[in-house]
This record gives sequence, structure tokens and C-alpha cells, in this order.
Amino acid sequence: MKGLFITFEGNDGSGKSSVIKAVHQKLNELGYNVILSREPGGSKIAEKIREIILDKDNLGMDDWTEALLYAASRREHINKTIKPALERGDIILCDRYLDSSLAYQGKARHLGIDEVYNMNQYATNGLLPDLTLLVCVRPEVGLERIAKNRGDKDRLELETIEFHHNVYDGYIEVANKYPERIQIVNGEATMEEVAEDAINKVISFVKERYANDN
Repeated sequence: MKGLFITFEGNDGSGKSSVIKAVHQKLNELGYNVILSREPGGSKIAEKIREIILDKDNLGMDDWTEALLYAASRREHINKTIKPALERGDIILCDRYLDSSLAYQGKARHLGIDEVYNMNQYATNGLLPDLTLLVCVRPEVGLERIAKNRGDKDRLELETIEFHHNVYDGYIEVANKYPERIQIVNGEATMEEVAEDAINKVISFVKERYANDN
């Protein structure tokens, strides 16, 4: 059975990290072999790069340096974690992937969505997710959640509200660009409703894909 690559995206405070845990638990209960990972990170070297990217001491980082660091981390993640999981036939659930770079660096950093996409083709060898769930909330709602539930912010969360609006707009643009792959989840519903919607979307996709493969 072929492995599946499913990613979860969303602007800061969207709740996607909680959603991915709920989906992971449900797939495990149904007997699937599931790997949970994240970006930036997901392997030893990639996690080291994550520390550099999110460190608040690096506020003056050049925008293209940031984009290239994400791509380098992604390359390591693919080779050490994603590809082996897919070759085993596992389902890999990833908290962020390429679409984050398109929204954050391509749109919000004004580097260009197409330019960042093309640059990442070298890092990924064209590997795209089979399915992407985009959990959307208004930027004000997301940042309020972070302040209430966590308090401490990383380097990107400390950006201006204008930046976060651009991230949100970038995600919508990317979703419109790749509608065959990206499904939107309303992140402003209750946590239970958001998790249920995401679980239903993933289970439906997994069952349909494996039925077609057989």
C-alpha cells in the first residue's frame, strides 16, 4: 500500500497543531500506520535550523536567507523522515510544509509566491502533499489566542499585524491556486467542530485514495 503525505497549514493561532493531533489519534484508532512530523523541523538537522529561524535574537534576518533556511530544513526533513515513511507505506501528517513558505515568505515577505515555489522545487524534487488542510482564522483571532494560551511569541509571531494579514491573504491565494489539493477548514468554530471537520475530510480522503489504489 502506497504511503500518503497529508499536511496541515494555517496562520498563527489557527489551532492547526491541535487539529493534527486529533487526526493523528483517530487514524491510529482506525489501525493506520501514522507518522506525525512538523516544519521547520522533523529531523535532527532540520530541528537545528528551526531554532535559528524562530530565535527572537535573529529579528534582522534577511528575507531570502529566511526562505532558504526553510528550504534547507525541508530538504533534510524530506530525506530523513518523509520519504522513508512514504516508502514504508505509512501516512505522514505534517504540521506545515511548502505552502507555509508560499504564504509567509512569498506573500508576507513580498518575495513572490511563484518565486518561492520555484526555489523550493530544488529542495523538494517536486514532492507535494497528497492533501492539505488549511485551517483559517482571522489574524486578530489567532494572535489573541496565542497571547491568551501561550504568551511567549517566536520571531515570526512578533511580526506586525499587517504581516499577519498578508500571511492570511497569502494562504487564501495559495488555496485558490491549488484547489485540487487544498481543503479549507473554518478554524473559528469550536475546537470540537474544527477537529471533527478535519477528521472527516482526512478519513474520507484516505479511504477513497486507498480504495482507488486497490
